[in-house]
Amino acid sequence: MRRVARAFQQAAMIAGLGLVSLQLWAQPLPAELQQIWKNTRLPDQSLSLVVKEVDGPMLMQYNSTVSRNPASVMKMVTTWAGLAALGPDHVWRTTFYTQANAKVDEQGTLQGPLYIKASGDPMFSIPDLWNLLRDLRLRGIKNLSQIVVDRSVFGQVGIDTYAFDGAGDRPYNASPDAMMVGFGASRLVFQPDPKNKKWLAFVDPPIPGVRINNQVQWSDQRCPGSPVVATQIQQAPAGVAIQATGTAAGSCGEFSVYRLTMGQQTFFDGVLKMLWKELGGTLAHDITAGKVPNNAQALVWHDSRSLADQIRVINKQSNNVMATLLLLALGNQTNGDGATVASSENAVIQTLRAQGVNTGGWRIANGSGLAREARVTANGMAQMLDVIWQSNYMPEFVSSLAISGVDGTVRRRMRDEEVQGRAHLKTGTLRDSRALAGYVLGNSGKRYIMVSLVNGEGTAAARPFHDALVKWLAEQ
Repeated sequence: MRRVARAFQQAAMIAGLGLVSLQLWAQPLPAELQQIWKNTRLPDQSLSLVVKEVDGPMLMQYNSTVSRNPASVMKMVTTWAGLAALGPDHVWRTTFYTQANAKVDEQGTLQGPLYIKASGDPMFSIPDLWNLLRDLRLRGIKNLSQIVVDRSVFGQVGIDTYAFDGAGDRPYNASPDAMMVGFGASRLVFQPDPKNKKWLAFVDPPIPGVRINNQVQWSDQRCPGSPVVATQIQQAPAGVAIQATGTAAGSCGEFSVYRLTMGQQTFFDGVLKMLWKELGGTLAHDITAGKVPNNAQALVWHDSRSLADQIRVINKQSNNVMATLLLLALGNQTNGDGATVASSENAVIQTLRAQGVNTGGWRIANGSGLAREARVTANGMAQMLDVIWQSNYMPEFVSSLAISGVDGTVRRRMRDEEVQGRAHLKTGTLRDSRALAGYVLGNSGKRYIMVSLVNGEGTAAARPFHDALVKWLAEQ
């Protein structure tokens, strides 16, 4: 290891720069890693790589200033900027307001509208909404004339969910919204009926007007794994029709798939009206958009889970829409209401530059990595990871990363004894991008930063190289 470090330092002196190419560095990788990289059959120019000790010398560096698409590794940037700017104890508060001095009559009718101030809470759930509505009922409110939802914390942030890859009903493509509930996703539940050899299906939540046309066929074969169901979302005269097709083995038992069946605002409105009716409430008019009056009176509210808790979901499970909502929260914190993806991207760059991170050539885009135009450099990412390790919030950030062979997106990778549990990592996967970055603990007790970005055709072949690189560092 020390020999490799000295080789790098000598080459850097020759080059006169902190950058070394494979051509100038006679031993850029240990022999076994060189062979594994060659086995990928990927061109050398498709790789950007930085490996260094935490707050220590550089060990490997190649194409480190080339801007690459990091895929979901971008979530490390968003979660760190959010953590640094907002703090680990940051919470999102969703509040129900009434007009100043509004009265509730003996029949439980609230005078004036009920106002909902959306906060952009990335983890606001259907049970959270139910609890808020239940609190209204406990306060004697039964009949509402109107509900007004205030989403002014953000500007125009909605997206066409079909624009990225045509799979607009998949939850990973969910559009951000200040009043998102349950990620805006419906759960399609399939129950086996062994006697009649067929599948029974229902939709959760059971929003009126949403129905499923179940054409999933029964199979008697041994369960091959999670069933694959194809869906098509169609607008019907009375609501939404979900066409479900495919074949599933009865031996697999009950299973669920999640789909975006409607837009975020329509989904929220449907869930709210359904829950309010279940609680015995009435609503005279429809739900509308508007602003909370300045003199409105807070009635009930919900505080979200802390940011430290939420980034564990964002990074370990690689949740796209949560990452974008966190990005927008940082934009709101920096610039006030009306945050957009563009203004929030600038806020992230400002935060990182203030920490000394070189963001030249970067493009944050929506903050999730689900964007063809997103760009970072391996050198800048490694700088950021060094900054994080020296920060007060290092434990909160590192605990949000997936643990090799244990959980998150790497729970089924690097499970051999030498590397399991030794690395905290973030993966990135797009059609033409594979990335891996994070921290690896070596046998020596030293901690290493690694950032590997591979772009181009056939990048799925980079996975064995990435796994081998982590294992090699864990053995040092």
